[in-house]
Amino acid sequence: MYKIETNDLNFFYGNNQVLHRVSLGIEPRTVTALIGPSGCGKSTFLRVLNRMNELVPNARHDGRVLIDNKDIYDPSVDLYDLRKRVGMVFQKPNPFPKSIFENVAFGLRIKGVTHRKFIQEKVERTLRQVFLWEEVKDNLHKSALILSGGQQQRLCIARALAVEPSILLMDEPASSLDPISTAKLEELVYELKQSYTIVIVTHNMQQASRTSDKTAFLYKGTLVEYSDTTTFFTNPSNESTQNYITGRFEQPG
Repeated sequence: MYKIETNDLNFFYGNNQVLHRVSLGIEPRTVTALIGPSGCGKSTFLRVLNRMNELVPNARHDGRVLIDNKDIYDPSVDLYDLRKRVGMVFQKPNPFPKSIFENVAFGLRIKGVTHRKFIQEKVERTLRQVFLWEEVKDNLHKSALILSGGQQQRLCIARALAVEPSILLMDEPASSLDPISTAKLEELVYELKQSYTIVIVTHNMQQASRTSDKTAFLYKGTLVEYSDTTTFFTNPSNESTQNYITGRFEQPG
């Protein structure tokens, strides 16, 4: 059974259709990369998976979006519970203007968790999970804003993981990071897929090939090709895919 599945998904901002009949299935505990030129619908697709697009006026969809075989747009779905299960990491690190400790503890406190020892253990465990504990353990009660960009991004991932999601959505998480921080983040993604289903938007072909199990190519809101990553980059079935990954793709004006 797929962890995530979309069937004939169309998405609109007002009269502007951004996604066109996108159908794909994502297996549990895998990394799926979404690639394609800017404006092709990658981030919109990502946000559909935890209903963040509902914050945009006049946004609407048709088709089905299933997580664990349940339509997440069904009226019976609790939005808070959905977003707890489907975490989101954005393009630029966005730590809260709080301490490092309180950034990670934030979601637990929102859930009503008050047990001090539990929170302390959870914060440490989650920071270890993102390979950040040794770097920050002596500064837990200092502002998260003192951290480097790469550290802030790993902190934001820890904040998302603290509430125990099963899916992690990542929208170009390394786009503002230096090569060393990017390498650490890619290593983290590889480790996290042992426990989480990850969908990552990236413009970096090498990053997609290094980190993902499957890759999807979107163009003008249409799913052009979707296959296991090795096949995708070595033997694509669509000429447009071949042109895109080899840099010969020209987007019409």
